[in-house]
This record gives sequence, C-alpha cells and structure tokens, in this order.
Amino acid sequence: MLVTLGVGLWASRFVANTRDFVLAGQRLPLILAASATFATWFGAESILGAPAEFLKHGVSGIIEDPFGAAMCLFLVGVFFARRFYQLGILTFCDYFRIRYGRAAEIGSALLIVPSYISWIAAQLIAMGILLKIVLGWSMPVAVVSSTLFVVVYTVWGGMWSITLTDFLQTLLIIAGLVTVAGVLYNKTASAGPLFASLPDGFFHFFPKGDLLGWARYGAAWITIGLGSIPQQDVFQRVMSARDAETSVKACLLSAFMYLTIALLPLYIALSGRLLYPELVVDGQMMIPDMVMRHLSLPVQVLFLGALMSAIMSTTSSAIMAPATIIGENIYKFFKPVTSDSELLAVIRAGIVGIAAVSVVMALGRDSIFELVAESSAFSLVSLFVPLTAGLYWKKATLAGCLLSMGGGLSVWLLAVYCETVYPPLLYGLFAAVLGMAAGAHLRLASKAVFARDEQSGL
Repeated sequence: MLVTLGVGLWASRFVANTRDFVLAGQRLPLILAASATFATWFGAESILGAPAEFLKHGVSGIIEDPFGAAMCLFLVGVFFARRFYQLGILTFCDYFRIRYGRAAEIGSALLIVPSYISWIAAQLIAMGILLKIVLGWSMPVAVVSSTLFVVVYTVWGGMWSITLTDFLQTLLIIAGLVTVAGVLYNKTASAGPLFASLPDGFFHFFPKGDLLGWARYGAAWITIGLGSIPQQDVFQRVMSARDAETSVKACLLSAFMYLTIALLPLYIALSGRLLYPELVVDGQMMIPDMVMRHLSLPVQVLFLGALMSAIMSTTSSAIMAPATIIGENIYKFFKPVTSDSELLAVIRAGIVGIAAVSVVMALGRDSIFELVAESSAFSLVSLFVPLTAGLYWKKATLAGCLLSMGGGLSVWLLAVYCETVYPPLLYGLFAAVLGMAAGAHLRLASKAVFARDEQSGL
C-alpha cells in the first residue's frame, strides 16, 4: 500500500492541466492502456462477489461477471473506442452535447454520477472486509481508512497516478492469484476431485428451455455487458491511449485478460469448497478467510496484496469518473467560462465528495454482487440506447434521447418496485428503445405537418 501511495504521488509530476489529470495527456502506450482498463474492472466483484455466486449457483450464477464484463470490453473495442477517440473530447457527456445538445449533456451527467455510487460502495465494502480480516478493525473504521488512502493518491495525481499504480497492481494481481491457485492445486493433487464433488448441472452454461429462464439469462449477459458501456471510467481508458489504434487494441487485450484471469478466483473458490467446506457459508469472505487460516505466510502476503491492489485500482478510477463529470459537465454547464485551474480544483473536490457519499452507502449495505449489478442496470436502462442510437442511427433526436433516458429509468424503477417476475432491466431497456423511436417519429411527424402547411400556403 505504501508503494502504491508513493507511485501515485510521484505520478503527480506529470499533471500540468486538466487533460493530463483526466486523460493522462492521451500518451499511454498499449501495455499501460490495457493494464489500466483491465484493472478498472478487476476488483471486488471479480475476487469476492463472483466466486461466492459461483459456489451458490454454478456457472449460471456468473454469466454477469466475468462473461458479461469481458463481452463489454470486447464490444467497446470493436464498436465504440475508435469513434470516441476521434471526437477528441474529455468526458462521455461531452458526446451527448455534441450529438444531441446541452439538455442531453446535463441529463446524461445527472444520470451517470449517481450510477457510480453503488459501484464504489461495493469496492469499499471489499476493502473493509479485507482490513477487518487482516487487522481486526471494525467495518466502519476499515472502510473509512481505506477510502482516505485511495482518495489521497487519486486527488494528487489523477489518471497518471491511477495508470501507473494500475500497471503495478495488475502484475501483483496475476502473481498473487496464480500462486494461490498453484498451492491449492497441489493440495488437491488434481482437478478430478473438484469436479466429482459438484452437484449435477453445476457447469451448465445455458438455462432451461422455459422463457423466464432465458429472459434471466439474457439479462445477466447485458447487465454489465451493455450497461457498463456508457460509463465514464471506460471512456477515460479509451481516451487515454496515445492513438485510436492503441485504444482499440487495449480494449480487446483487456477483455482477453479479464476473461482468463477472472477464472482463477473461481478455481480458488472451488478448491476451497473441497478442502475446507466449513468456509463456504462465509460467502464473500470465504477466499480471504481461507488464505488467512490455511496457507503459509508468504502466500498470505502475496494474495492479500493482490486483492488489495485489485480493489484499490477499481476504486480510484471509479471515484474519479463521476468527479470528472461533475466538473466538466455540471459545473461548467452553470459556469461556462471556467479557468483550467478552477476546473481541476472542482474535479478534485468532486473526488472527495463522491468518496464521502459512497462511504455512507457502503456502511449501510453488504452485498458486493448486488451493488455492482445495480450500478450497471442503472446506466443500461437510461444511457445505453441514446448512446448507441446517436452513433449508429441518423434519425436519433434530442427528443428521443430525453424520452429514452427518462422512460427507461422510470419503467425500470417501477418494475423494481413492483418486483416483476421478469428482470426489471428488460422492461427498462424496452422502454428506452420505445422512447428513442418515439422521438424520431415526432420529428418525422413535425416535418410532415410543416411540409403540408407550406403546400397549403399557411
């Protein structure tokens, strides 16, 4: 942690203006861009949340992560990265202003910022769990202390701090997980006993044939798979690369890294289930608890360092993303004439504010997996459709954008409140599509009325 803090503070020497702070001056080579993108995603859910779901529900419980998350990075690389990079903008919401207008910019900003709170809270819960196990601190003290640590180096060096620490943390994550998996593999002698102890259907990748099963399966794929595409942290990684080609390659490489490396915590959880079945009941705490109880001190140090590194890298980028939106798209919306130093100060203050709100949520919740899903579903139903339509559909309009945002979010919240049988995000996504189509229809209808009036001499 001290090395991470030192590197983060050292990286601040590269920050001369807001673009350096937010996008690392758009100078990142492939290896740094890819490691930063990978580390952004590989956090609490990957090491703590997904393995817990895997043990409960088998492969069907982890479609959302890692499979949906890897799909998201792949789709960003293929369909979005090059187009975003060519725009030369600072934030995701800048695109909404260019494509739809100022109303869409402020609307998207007001939707993006709250969508991050639950994601950050999930990471803070994970850091709290870790410090609670290692140091014996109470959960509130552990959460607040770890948050302060991340905030310090993020405020100081921005994207440069995040990028350089992400690179080191990625190496530590891989080393730690490979070491623990190797030790457990030797303890089980081979993978055979693992598979023999599992219930029937544990590795079924596809659902049963009924419509509800397929609906839930599809919702699991798109929760993160599509819902995390319209997010500022992904956008910042895309825009921080030194050119468009590097940006695309970084997304594709990070997708491959994520899908392969994210399988290691699942194997570790399976090994723990076979070797130490009494730990399964601990859910999210199972893997760190197993490491602390049953593995040697060097392995404990390496694994816990890897786990803390994964969580810190995700947390720092997640905190910075909405803070950037607050400065660039909300503050400047009300005060267009803003100096670069003033904007940088607002973004840094936003980092502190977002972190404080996230701490409050973290202390009131306990499920990492649910918090991450809520964050992705929020952006899926409100922002994915206007983003994609704006890029690939010429008939997309401001009216359609606003109707899509408002309609998708409202219907999703109503479905959540009503506890619908089918996944609420499917209702929200369908409403968002209808809103965009309705906006285009209104434009065509108004044009038809105007043309008719001209012909009649009105």
